[in-house]
Amino acid sequence: MLAGLESFLPNFIKYVWGWYESSRPSSPAIHRHLTNDLLSKELRRLRELCYSQHRDFSIMSEPITLNVGGKLYTTSLSTLTSFPDSMLGAMFSGKMPTKRDSQGNCFIDRDGKVFRYILNFLRTSHLDLPEDFQEMGLLRREADFYQVQPLIEALQEKEVELSKAEKNAMLNITLDQRTQTVHFTVREAPQIYSLSSSNMEVFSAHVFSTSSLFLKLLGSRLYYCFNGNLSSISSYLQDPNHLTLDWVATVEGLPEEEYTRQNLKRLWTANKQINSFQVFVEEVLKIAMSDGFCVDSSHPHASDFMNNKIIRLIRYK
Repeated sequence: MLAGLESFLPNFIKYVWGWYESSRPSSPAIHRHLTNDLLSKELRRLRELCYSQHRDFSIMSEPITLNVGGKLYTTSLSTLTSFPDSMLGAMFSGKMPTKRDSQGNCFIDRDGKVFRYILNFLRTSHLDLPEDFQEMGLLRREADFYQVQPLIEALQEKEVELSKAEKNAMLNITLDQRTQTVHFTVREAPQIYSLSSSNMEVFSAHVFSTSSLFLKLLGSRLYYCFNGNLSSISSYLQDPNHLTLDWVATVEGLPEEEYTRQNLKRLWTANKQINSFQVFVEEVLKIAMSDGFCVDSSHPHASDFMNNKIIRLIRYK
């Protein structure tokens, strides 16, 4: 920038000189004084302007470190303000206050892991995600928070693309059931306990689907009841295409605290406990068929399906 100014000065001086010659004073001394004074002032003014612009440019390109949910990122102000209408654009252009951590870094109390994808979009205006990316919902919420509208639109297009790619899908569920004896103590009176035992039904379901989106849907509709709380089974996904469920039916006479102590989980839908494979199969069929699946008539054998041993469903475009 400074080099550009120096190359501009000769033309500027020639212009000022031509203007001054047209109204030149009669006294040579005054002429020399005014000429030198005028040119010196203009040169000084232009140098100050150039240095100011150069300083602003340097500030915008200097590294800045962000603490996003405990994860540090280094970038520049020009990147953070590349979309002026976004929340980041407002924060780092002085329109919104920013918080600092103990090290003086700008602090944003949001998810630090997925911020890398948002930052890369600010740098390139292109959405780059790994093939096995599993945090689309979280990334969409973060994009909504930062209000990067082009990123929100890119995510919407990506989700449509993924949905179309997963139209053809297969769902296979293998079921297993066994009876197990559980021993527990029952408090009959203060400081009086008796040892008791009971048979309980233990269920296992091994779920495989070529559609990772369907497994997420299934995971969001089923819940483990444990330690007095209901929690989505989504967190129990082994990988995007496999899910293993283990649960027990309600045991008559078993105190609630014994379920927790013996690590016994029960399975629920939003408003119903699943105490048998029949109920489980009914709930899975309702969820799967609402998502476009139908029963594969060629496999498994009808007796396996009716006996709740194997469930295979398919979905076509």
